[in-house]
Amino acid sequence: MQRYFVANNQLTDNDFSIIGEDVKHISKVMRMSEGDELICINEDGLVAHCKITCISPDEVKGDVVEYLTQNTELPVKVTVAQALPKGDKLELIVQKGTELGAFAFLPFQASRSIVKWDEKKSEKKRERLEKIAKEAAEQSYRNIVPKVYSKLSFQQLLKEAENHDIKIVAFEENAKAGEFNNLATSLLKAEVASSIFVLIGPEGGLTHEEVLELEQAGFIPCSFGPRILRTETAALYFLSAVSYHFEMLR
Repeated sequence: MQRYFVANNQLTDNDFSIIGEDVKHISKVMRMSEGDELICINEDGLVAHCKITCISPDEVKGDVVEYLTQNTELPVKVTVAQALPKGDKLELIVQKGTELGAFAFLPFQASRSIVKWDEKKSEKKRERLEKIAKEAAEQSYRNIVPKVYSKLSFQQLLKEAENHDIKIVAFEENAKAGEFNNLATSLLKAEVASSIFVLIGPEGGLTHEEVLELEQAGFIPCSFGPRILRTETAALYFLSAVSYHFEMLR
């Protein structure tokens, strides 16, 4: 059954309303009509089985048949802080990271980031990434759409990370040195409902100065296995490890 995310005020105990681009998707792409059924999820993650009663050019309305109790979210909240990568890699990270259960994405400017976003470009990019996250969340049966932050500086990132329970930085030098325990140890310390902040560097990696500053801020440098991963692979590796640890082993 097709799923659509709506604002809290668009889903009540008895009825629902869908506006915006999803109206065109329902009527033109899915070719739904009165009597067809769909799933609505509000901003609080409430999931409702609904039936369409009216389709107009600007709005789709209908009744709530029942609220569902399904929960497809990771037991922990993972924020992915991703240094700006080249090309469309960030779109891939957001799409696949959403499918794997990320709670939020935070792009940031690292010292070795080749890509530079000015303020105008940053907002357009964020809007594009938000759309990708929404579509991926619908496709993967998520209960929420991950938040996509505007691009932050390295110092702003450190401030944003302060209130997280566990802070991890992927550091390839740890892999080269044969360190394979920090990630497993960190996940063992995490509890259900913990907030985890994982930081991934750009194609050229993080500088030693950045890693030192991160360590001073409470980050744990971790290798992600014996192989050196591309920047667009690292976050997906981490989210897969989190899913295995918290969902498959319990």
